[in-house]
Amino acid sequence: MSMVKEFKEFALKGNVMDMAVGVIIGGAFGKIVSSFLNDVVMPPLGMLMGGVDFTDKVLTLKAAEGAGKAVTLNYGAFITNVVDFVIIAAAVFAAVKGINSLKRAEPVAPPAPTEKACTECLLNIPIKAKRCGHCAQPQTV
Repeated sequence: MSMVKEFKEFALKGNVMDMAVGVIIGGAFGKIVSSFLNDVVMPPLGMLMGGVDFTDKVLTLKAAEGAGKAVTLNYGAFITNVVDFVIIAAAVFAAVKGINSLKRAEPVAPPAPTEKACTECLLNIPIKAKRCGHCAQPQTV
């Protein structure tokens, strides 16, 4: 089989296409969540914390010298990203839970029988029985 034909079969399988759509939708969803976080959640949270804007919170490890940049620990951006992740994770969890509840329950196969009727007295006996425990008649398999 040629490489081109193998790649075509791989790329056109349903799972690969579903994954590609999921990645594209996920990227767009990530932008929505980031906007929700930065424009809706963080301003009131910053106001509750005394007017603090988390994205600007840094810890300066080394001050800027001359033309060099300062070395900073951007913990505000980290807090924003952690909250962003929690919101995305909660939304994905809710979506998966909702989709799973919409799926139809597949019919469960009935369990294999463990008894059979005696050929003589018609009472139930174990399938592997060679003789009926009620009438003592031999059983054919």
